[in-house]
Amino acid sequence: MDAIIAPKARSDIANILAWTDENFGPRIMQRYARLIKTAIQEIAANPELAGSVPRPEIAKNCRSYHLFFSRRQAGTRGDRIHKPRHLLLYRVGEAGVPEIGRVLHDSMELDRHIPADYREPAE
Repeated sequence: MDAIIAPKARSDIANILAWTDENFGPRIMQRYARLIKTAIQEIAANPELAGSVPRPEIAKNCRSYHLFFSRRQAGTRGDRIHKPRHLLLYRVGEAGVPEIGRVLHDSMELDRHIPADYREPAE
């Protein structure tokens, strides 16, 4: 199964990797890129995998998944990110395909950064 990655999520990833490269160097940036890719692949394979959290307070069918839970699958001991600080904010579409809307730092208030199309229309 594939995942849909929204333009804003792609921008988030580019910004995260640029910041990581600038602050920690290309080797760590490559590790973080591998971690993000692994997490997206795992969500694509199973949108409700262990570690993912339903987020009905944010939006219908919305979930979050912290990159921490993909650390071991993304690298061998000594070649992985030990304390990732980002999470995937996504929803599961009607066809069961995860739609990744944002990749956010875990200190952010998620409801302030959700994609506009995730918001429920006023009734």
